[in-house]
Amino acid sequence: MEEFLSKLLLALLAAAAVPGCSPERPIGPSGVWAVVLGVAQDGGHPHLGCHRPCCESARRDSRLAHRVACLALVDRDAGKRFLIDATPDMVDQIALLERLSGERRGRPRNPVDGILLTHAHIGHYTGLMYLGRESMAAQRLPVSGTARMLEFLAGNGPWSLLISSRHIEPLVVPADVEQWLTPALRFTAVPVPHRDEYSDTVAYVIRGPDKALLWLPDIDAWDRWDRRIESVLEEVDLAFVDGTFLDGSNLPGRPIGEVPHPFMADTMKRLERAAVARGKVRFIHLNHSNHALDPGSKAAREVAARGFAVATEGACWRL
Repeated sequence: MEEFLSKLLLALLAAAAVPGCSPERPIGPSGVWAVVLGVAQDGGHPHLGCHRPCCESARRDSRLAHRVACLALVDRDAGKRFLIDATPDMVDQIALLERLSGERRGRPRNPVDGILLTHAHIGHYTGLMYLGRESMAAQRLPVSGTARMLEFLAGNGPWSLLISSRHIEPLVVPADVEQWLTPALRFTAVPVPHRDEYSDTVAYVIRGPDKALLWLPDIDAWDRWDRRIESVLEEVDLAFVDGTFLDGSNLPGRPIGEVPHPFMADTMKRLERAAVARGKVRFIHLNHSNHALDPGSKAAREVAARGFAVATEGACWRL
């Protein structure tokens, strides 16, 4: 009975509504906010070429679909807003952000005041295409990333045209050095091991006036990192971490070793006894085949029962 109550408490902590928002309740008029704009892996949900029930149901009912993983940061007092990653779903994600914030922007103002890039896989930077002359024609919009990430953009079209035409302004972010976005909003780029074919990869620690969060959508394996995830969790109040695959059954027909990620099952086993993880960890970047992506599934219920949660699009937290 004691074990059952302990698990129930952890589930309630993970699912509890932190003072925030929903699509029906916009974020507050002041303060610094983090807003989840997407939770799916790079290919989105439904996924191209997938005709299994997990994607066919999402095609029939768009309410079951999910946008690619993305986080917005909003400083209401400074009148600034930022994105972590520019996804293929950026148009819809900006619309969601405007619905939540009650703020709409049009020409000549940029849709956001800056973008922080994690790495050069398709779900994380290709939304930059909407900033070019064929679409928004942004004006010197700051795009921050590692030196290698920005070298990739500058050395390859069509991304190089965004720079030469001054639609975006690349800003190099040094690793493990805190930077300021506004007087009340800071970030630190934290290197993580990942498939780095075109660029290296970073996670971000974000700090507002009162709270801090970790945004870590991709990592090959926790044991390959040069720091312990438990130690990183001690420094933040909320952590969004790689939940690409629930277990080894989530990529039928393809060698799962081609796309290494820590299984959610293994992450939960590692962290469920760590007091520092209780109520903090929310999984993001879920592959379309990950059963936990369906909030009504047995897998999602088991995740909650173990004291964790899957991030929800439109959810907000005051930092």
